[in-house]
Amino acid sequence: MPLSPPDCARQRVHARRIEVEGFRREDGLLELDASLVDVKDVDYPIASGVRPAGVPVHLMRVRITLDDAFNIVAAQACSDHVPYPAHCDTIGPAYDSLVGLNLVRGFRRTVGEMFADVRGCTHITELLLSLPTAAIQTFATFRRDNEDTGEKPFQLDRCHALESASAAVQRYYPKWFRKTPSAP
Repeated sequence: MPLSPPDCARQRVHARRIEVEGFRREDGLLELDASLVDVKDVDYPIASGVRPAGVPVHLMRVRITLDDAFNIVAAQACSDHVPYPAHCDTIGPAYDSLVGLNLVRGFRRTVGEMFADVRGCTHITELLLSLPTAAIQTFATFRRDNEDTGEKPFQLDRCHALESASAAVQRYYPKWFRKTPSAP
């Protein structure tokens, strides 16, 4: 069901686009290439000068390389468009410290702690927060979602539709269906 129509006339003035692409490398590793772009639809005066309409205010990119256990084995971050050139775009190397983290075990919390405040770029850090689910979707390309491996499928009890006591689990994952909700 789509959003309801706006209550009154309006003009868009800002657009943010986050894109994540998943790749399988020939060496068996997976990579996620992610970007965050902020564009104004009007000229945007900022301290470093006027950013013309349509020219990105922010364009941040991240590449994460993962093994099959979701461990980060390589990481890169860069800023192609920033509001404060020669300042904002110097933080990229700090994100090399993502190597060794696991993308699905405490990643968002750890990233929030590692790059809070002046230790990181707000926009790159925000972009990173979309990577765990994108990684899961990338890996899912190669696995049947209800394949019986003997282990509880990863996606169960991670969203309201796939709570162990839900009708969806009863229908699609009957082995894992529970009549009462799972404890968190």
